[in-house]
Amino acid sequence: MKKFTKLALVSSIALTTNAMAMQAMDDTALSATTGQDGLSIGIGISKIEIEKLLIHDNDGLRVDATTPGKAGAIVIKGNGIAGNANEKHGIVIGANYDDNGAYLLASRNLADLVIDTDAGTGTNGAFINVAAQVSGLDIKIGEIGVSASNDMPAADATSIRRGHSDTNYNAILSGLEIKTGKMDANIQLGAAPQGAMVKLNTKMIGGLEIKNLGILDNSTKGKAVGSVNVGGNPTAVKTKEAGEIFIESIKIADADSKDLTLNQDIQVFNDAYVGDSTTLGKAAHIRIVSNDTGAKDQYIKGIHLGSRTAASIGDMEVQGLQTYYSTSQGSYTKGAIITISGH
Repeated sequence: MKKFTKLALVSSIALTTNAMAMQAMDDTALSATTGQDGLSIGIGISKIEIEKLLIHDNDGLRVDATTPGKAGAIVIKGNGIAGNANEKHGIVIGANYDDNGAYLLASRNLADLVIDTDAGTGTNGAFINVAAQVSGLDIKIGEIGVSASNDMPAADATSIRRGHSDTNYNAILSGLEIKTGKMDANIQLGAAPQGAMVKLNTKMIGGLEIKNLGILDNSTKGKAVGSVNVGGNPTAVKTKEAGEIFIESIKIADADSKDLTLNQDIQVFNDAYVGDSTTLGKAAHIRIVSNDTGAKDQYIKGIHLGSRTAASIGDMEVQGLQTYYSTSQGSYTKGAIITISGH
C-alpha cells in the first residue's frame, strides 16, 4: 500500500502541476512517436515539496454513541532544524541517486506511464490499463504529530486552509526517511480483468530502507526522575525534552538477497450486504493482499533508547520472516491481508 500511495501522490501532483502545459495528441501522432496507439507520459519532476499534510478526524474520539469528541488532526510538518531538508517542509520526495543512479529509470524520469484503453470482453468489459514504472525514491518526512483541528474555513474566508492549533500539539515521530528502488505497477480502471485495481509484481532493486526513525514519548517531557542535594536543598532532576526511541536504519530484502520482491493486489470495495437485504455485512474498505514472495530478512541498525544521542544498544537482525493469513480455520496461506476503512 505504501508504494501505491507514493505512486498516486506523485501522479496526481504531476498531472495537476502540468495540466496547463499539456496539449491534446491524437492516436495518429502517438503511433508515429511511440510505435503504437495509446498514451505515454513521462513525469520529469526532480523534487516534490509539501509544506504540511493534515488528516482531520472531524468527530474525534466519541465519548458515547451520541456525544462526539473534539476534532483533531494528524500533522506532518517541517522539523525546524536549520539546514535540514525538512526544515520548512513536512514531505520532500526526490529521486534516489544512491550508487551512481543504479535505482533510477533509464529515462531518468521520476515515473513513466503507458496508458491504453481496451474494449475487454462481454458486457461492461471496457477498461483502462496504466503500466507504471517508478524510479527509486528518496522520501524525507519531517515531524509527525497530533493536534487540535482549527474550525472549517467560513464561506467568506480568503483561502481553503483549515490548519491546526499550534498551542495544542504533541509530536509523536521526530521524522524518518524512506529509500526505495525501481518499481513497476499495473493499474486498471473499469472492468479490471487482472482481478484488482492495482497489481504490484516487481523486484525492488536494492531493497527498501527506512532511516532515522524517531518515536517520541511526550508523557515524559518535563517529568521528575529523581532528586539530588544542591547546596543543602533537595532539587528535582527533570527531563527537558520528550523521550525518544531512535533507529538509524531498517533494511528489508528477500531472504539471503539485497533486493525486495513485491507482489500485491489492491482492491477498493463498496459496502457489502447480506443477500438481497439492506443489512450491512461489510463496510466499504480498501483491501491489500500481499501474495507469497518468500521469506524476508531485516537488519535494524543503531537502536537508541531515551534519545538519539544515547549509546546504542546494538543492532538487531531478523532472518527468514514469513507471514501467513487464514481464509478458513486451520488453513494458512503465505502472505498478508490488510484492510483500511473508516469507522
